[in-house]
Amino acid sequence: MEIIRSKEFKSERVWGAKNIANMKGITTRLHWTDQPYKWHVNDGEEVFVVLDGIVEMLFIENGIEQSTVLETGDIFYASIGTEHIAHPCGEARILVVESEGSL
Repeated sequence: MEIIRSKEFKSERVWGAKNIANMKGITTRLHWTDQPYKWHVNDGEEVFVVLDGIVEMLFIENGIEQSTVLETGDIFYASIGTEHIAHPCGEARILVVESEGSL
């Protein structure tokens, strides 16, 4: 058992992560960042939960770049093949659930 105070988590590097669980190949990780990630497509589905901060999520849908602002408590679901990039507005803490080894 472990209790994690997500608002207290900070990594020494951007997008640094604390591994929380691996349940039959599905990982749950807590990320800290203050910088954008990179455009990418995950190997599988991804659930992206903003625990603290604000994140602008850009994604490609039907060949068109779109954007949405995610606030604390918001969830972004990326289906297989969804190209996306996360841009935090200042510091952000994000819970990511995805297939083990995914980008």
